[in-house]
Amino acid sequence: MSYDGVGPRAVMRSVAFLTAGALAVPLLTGCGSEDETSKPLAGQDIAPAARAQVTQGGTLRWAVDTVPETFNTFQSDADATTTRVAQAVLPSLYRIDENGRAQRNPAYLESAKVVDSEPKQVVLYKLNQQAVWSDGREIGAADFAAQWRALSGKDSAYWTARNAGYDRIEKIERGENDLEVRVTFARPYSDWQSLFSPLYPKQVMGTPDSFNDGARRKLKVTAGPFVVKKVDRKNEQVRLARNPRWWGRPAKLSEIVLTAVPREKRAAALAAGKLDLAEIDPAAAQRIDSASVAKGAAGPRSVASGSSGAAEKKADDKPGKADTADKTDTADTSLAGFEVRRSLEPAYTQLALNGADGPLADERVRRAVARALDRTELAALVLKPLGLPAVPVGSHLALSGQEAYADGSGALGGQDTAEAQALLADAGWVAGGPIKEETGEKAAGSEGEKSKDKKSDEKKEEKEEKKEKDKNEKDKNEEDKNKDGDGTYIVGQDGKAPGETTGGKDLAQDGKQQLTHPHQGGAPGAYAPKGTAAPAGAAAGALAKNGKALSLRFVLPSGPGSESLRQVATRISRMLGKVGIRTETVKVADDSYFKDHVASGSYDLALYSWPASAFPATDARPIYAKPQPAADGSLNVEQNYTRVGTDQVDQLFDQAISTLDEGEERDLIRKADTRIWAAAGSIPLYQRPQLTAARKNLANAGAFGFQTPVYEDMGFLEKGAKPAAHPSGK
Repeated sequence: MSYDGVGPRAVMRSVAFLTAGALAVPLLTGCGSEDETSKPLAGQDIAPAARAQVTQGGTLRWAVDTVPETFNTFQSDADATTTRVAQAVLPSLYRIDENGRAQRNPAYLESAKVVDSEPKQVVLYKLNQQAVWSDGREIGAADFAAQWRALSGKDSAYWTARNAGYDRIEKIERGENDLEVRVTFARPYSDWQSLFSPLYPKQVMGTPDSFNDGARRKLKVTAGPFVVKKVDRKNEQVRLARNPRWWGRPAKLSEIVLTAVPREKRAAALAAGKLDLAEIDPAAAQRIDSASVAKGAAGPRSVASGSSGAAEKKADDKPGKADTADKTDTADTSLAGFEVRRSLEPAYTQLALNGADGPLADERVRRAVARALDRTELAALVLKPLGLPAVPVGSHLALSGQEAYADGSGALGGQDTAEAQALLADAGWVAGGPIKEETGEKAAGSEGEKSKDKKSDEKKEEKEEKKEKDKNEKDKNEEDKNKDGDGTYIVGQDGKAPGETTGGKDLAQDGKQQLTHPHQGGAPGAYAPKGTAAPAGAAAGALAKNGKALSLRFVLPSGPGSESLRQVATRISRMLGKVGIRTETVKVADDSYFKDHVASGSYDLALYSWPASAFPATDARPIYAKPQPAADGSLNVEQNYTRVGTDQVDQLFDQAISTLDEGEERDLIRKADTRIWAAAGSIPLYQRPQLTAARKNLANAGAFGFQTPVYEDMGFLEKGAKPAAHPSGK
C-alpha cells in the first residue's frame, strides 16, 4: 500500500480539493510567474513511437494492485484499477494531456462549448457520428440524462460516492438532431468539462438497481477501443480484448491482461516472464538498471544519483540462504530485457498538521512547524537518488505544468529557524519552563505501538529513533530501500473513498467526526514581528507552556513498504527539534493508518498524498473546506482531515466554481492557494516519483505522468524499429 495521496480520477471527483480561509495576512497573491505553468517538472516516459512502427497484435501483461470490487467509478469502493479499465472501455469526452490539462477527445466529441450564459448556462455537445456502444446503439442524450439523474444527489436510492457538478444541472435534452446534447445548468459551473468522463450507458445508470449492482462485477455494454472479455477473480485477472465495433484508430494490441501482483513480488514476476509492464519500487528499479549494465546495454535512462545498491545487497545477503546470490544473478539476467521508465506522478506528498486541538490548534505553532522545514532538502531526499527533479511543490491545488499552478508558498515563507522560534515564543512556548508530569496521555489510536508500561516503551522508542536517525545520517540518499515510491498513502488508492470507514456506508461526503474542540484557537494574524528574538536556549531545550512540554505525535505506517516515508519523517523530526519542537513517533498498522488515524483525526502530524486535478475548483474544495458543526454535535470535515479552514477560502472556491471566465477562475484558485499556505494546515513537500518497468520493445506505455493513457496506440515495436528519443534527452 502506498501512503501518499488520493487516487486518480475516480476518487478525484469525490474529493473536494480546495478550501482553507483567506487569512489576515498581507500580500496574499500568487507568488509564481506565468512561466511556472509552462511544463511539468518531468516529462512522461513512455517510449513514444509512431503507429506504423508498432506491430499489429500481441498481448500486454500489465500489473495492477487489485481486481476491482466494482467497475463503476462513481461508487465508494472504486479504485485505481476501476479507473484503468474505464479508460480503456468507456467514453471519456475529455482526456488529460501531458501537461495535466483537459483536452477534447475527438473519438467521441466533435465539439463542446458554452452557447448561452444568460439567463442560464447552456453547454452544447456535438457527438462523433460514428460513436456507438458495443451493442450497436448510438451514444446519445438518453445516456447523458441517465447519468445526470443517477449522480444528481436527488435520489438516495443510488449509492453514489460523489455528485459534484451533476447537482448543478437543471435539465438535459436532445439538440437539433440525435448527435447533439444540450445541458442546461441551474447554477453556473466552470468545471463543466469534468462531467461525463467516463460516460456509462443508460443500461447501467437508468435505475438504482442497475447502478448499484449492474456494473460491479461486469460491464456488458462499453464503447472504447477495448471491451471487458473476462474477469477471473480466482487468478486475479481482468482480460480486455480489442473492440470489433470501435470506430477510431484500431487498437494495436489484441488483448491487455491486467493481473493483480503485490508490489514486492513484481520484480520476480518480471524476471519470470509473467509481466510486460509494472509500476515498481526503487529497489526493483535498481535491479533492472544493474541488469541492463551487466548485459552490456547503454544503461538506465536516468541513473539514480547517490544510489549505492544497499537495498539490493540487503535483500540478497540474508543469512541461512547460501544460494540467494546465485538466484538473484539469474533473476537480474532475466531482467535485462526491461528498462525503467521514470516520471513524476500527478500527486504530491504533504505534511498534515491536525489543527483540531492541542498545540497545533494555534496557527502560530503550525506556522512555526512550517518555517522549520527545509522542503528542498526533503524533496531531494526522495527524488534525487531516483534521477528525478528535486523541486518542492509550490501549490496545494495544482502541479507544475497545469494552468492553475503558481508557487504560493511565499504567503507562509521559507525555512527560517529564528522566525520559527519567534512564532513559538509569541504563542507562549518558552524554554526552561516547569513541566508537570501527566498521566493517562491520549494515545494516537488503538493500533498505536504503545505498551502499558509507558516508561519502558518510551525508552525503547527513543533507542529505535536514535538508531534510525544515525542510519539516516550515514546515508541521506538511501532511497533504493523504498517500497512503492516514497511509501506514502495516496487517498483513494486502497479502494476506499476518502473518509470511508467500515461497511461501505460512510461515504466521503459524510465526513462526520465527534466535535470535541469546535474552536481552532490562536488569534488570526497574531504573529511575532519579523526579527523578534527567540528565548535563549530554545533550540537546545524543550519548550513548555502552562507546565506542559511541546511534543507532537507523529503517526506513521509501520509496514515494509513505508521505509521512505519514515525516513522523511525522521528528517522532519530532526528539523523540528532544532526549533525546540519534540516529536513522538507512533507507528501503526498499514491497514489502520488512514482510516483509524488520519481520517478520524487521531494524530498531530502525518504524511500522505493528494492527487492533482485538472479541475481544482471542484475536486479540491472538500479537502480544504472549513469544517462545520452538525446538528448532532459531530463535525463535518468532508475530506479536510487537518480540520483547518477559513470562510475566505470557501468563498474563493465558490467564486471559482461559478465563473465562466477561465482567467478569472485561475486567479481565484491561486488566491485560494496562498490563503491555504498561510493557514498552515498542510505543507506540500514533493511530487511523488513514478517508476515503471517496461519491456524494452513496448511502445507508448510506461510512466505516463499526467496524461491519460492512449490504449489504442500501445503495442510492441516492429523488428528493427526504435522509439523516439527520451523526453529528457538522457
